[in-house]
Amino acid sequence: MIRSKIPTMPQPTVSVATPATVVEPTVVTPAKPSTPAPPAPARPTIQLTPGTALALVGGGTAVVLVVGAVLVSMLLAVTVTATSVAVCAVVLRSLLTRR
Repeated sequence: MIRSKIPTMPQPTVSVATPATVVEPTVVTPAKPSTPAPPAPARPTIQLTPGTALALVGGGTAVVLVVGAVLVSMLLAVTVTATSVAVCAVVLRSLLTRR
């Protein structure tokens, strides 16, 4: 009943002759050896001193506190919105049932 219709490619009416290709050998010449690139400088090692460790801990604590404050404020905003919608629903319900 439902069959996909795949179009057929029309065949060319004029015969197309393929030209003969000539393959010529190529000569491989070795490249001149170049001087090697200088080695990349080694990465400097990171040394954790008590001051830098304390700074990392302080920075991590600040990030956690800021993210926590943002999440708590978003939760508080959702709670306030839900409460106000619930109060509006109760007021509307009481107004409609008095009529």
